[in-house]
Amino acid sequence: MYVVTVMFHVKPEFAKLFREQMIANARMSRGAEPGCLQFDVCTDPMHEDRIFLYEVYANRVAFDAHLLTAHYKMFEKTAGPWVAAKDVRTYERIDPT
Repeated sequence: MYVVTVMFHVKPEFAKLFREQMIANARMSRGAEPGCLQFDVCTDPMHEDRIFLYEVYANRVAFDAHLLTAHYKMFEKTAGPWVAAKDVRTYERIDPT
């Protein structure tokens, strides 16, 4: 399985809007993408401008398909400018298999 983590630092004035858009994007991914096995949206209660994602896909092909979806492209277009910084990391899950 292919795992993606992302730590977003959002411009504080857009934190609430970003969270709403991210949750909508995650729900679409979980509901409409058969290769998306998990998509958790987490926040630091002490820092509302920090959003952490934990995503699990069946494989890299499923993740690449996610990046081509209309809902992801719309999210990037809308919420992308609200991001001050982001750190993306990818992993291969080895256990449980």
